[in-house]
Amino acid sequence: MPVHPLAPGTKTPPANCARCREHHHAPAACACPGEGRWCHGFHAATTDTGVIRDWWRREPRFGVGVSCGPAGLVVIDVDTHPAPLPDRQRLLPGIPIDERVDLSGLGSGYDTLALLAALRRRPDPAQDAGTLRVRTPSGGLHIWYRAPLGGPAVRSSSGNGTRTALAWQVDVRATGGYIVAPGTRTADGGYDPLPGSRTPAPLPLWLNAELARTGHHPALPAPQRAAAPRRGRTRTTRANGTDDAHRILAPLLAEVRDCAQAPSGTAFSEKLNRAAFTAGGLAAGGHITPAECADLLTEAANAARPGQSRRSQLVIDSALRAGSHRPIHPKGRS
Repeated sequence: MPVHPLAPGTKTPPANCARCREHHHAPAACACPGEGRWCHGFHAATTDTGVIRDWWRREPRFGVGVSCGPAGLVVIDVDTHPAPLPDRQRLLPGIPIDERVDLSGLGSGYDTLALLAALRRRPDPAQDAGTLRVRTPSGGLHIWYRAPLGGPAVRSSSGNGTRTALAWQVDVRATGGYIVAPGTRTADGGYDPLPGSRTPAPLPLWLNAELARTGHHPALPAPQRAAAPRRGRTRTTRANGTDDAHRILAPLLAEVRDCAQAPSGTAFSEKLNRAAFTAGGLAAGGHITPAECADLLTEAANAARPGQSRRSQLVIDSALRAGSHRPIHPKGRS
């Protein structure tokens, strides 16, 4: 994984060289990393063992930071900062919390992440011993996951942000951010791995769907629709493979449409993500066209959540792309 130094006893990168401090410039235009300097923090992260040895030979007390984007990581950063509880509609952005719900005792990212998982009827990621989890000096938690292979980049965010946020006091460390590596020690304490896996597991599909829903995926171009057949032509009989594709997708799309029966608490994003991931695999196997997949998914999503078309499209685009890397053949192997 690409690493970079953290200043001794802290969780922040060491200062830039004097030249970079005096003259502002974009990190991409800086010559320092190419010359073996650590200027610009995670922008200087490298896997070059010679450079890494030289950095820590010069300052053995350096901590270790990992640049999340190039490392293919999505880290859920659970905070426990003392802060007044915000308006309940900011606890889980995009998910309304009824006034009758008692929020007594809720006070940290552990609570909001557990609440999100409970609403989606999924296990609490903070308890996920199947992936690397690192306790922070403040009592928070870093939950390390591998980003979906071939999927869109995931943006970093702050859990206290007013725009892109997964949950209150739950940060996301991904593209454009870094994470403190386990074993690093600061003046406040160490970053210690918890019992369980010592390597990051794949990002759960439902969490990836939530990241898409909350704007952590960049917008993707809309899929191109297939050209309509010319009038006068005889319509051909649907191939058996396409029949199988529709048979597989039908119950998944029905689950998405059934979410129209309730405004929340139906795991809509997860169901849409599962349907789109499967559709992407079937399209990659040549059993249905991507355009037809997009049409079927969009119709089902709009029927269930007519006011969330943009968020639904982000989920669809992301899952279709991820599924396209796992071709599905109904009558054979995938």
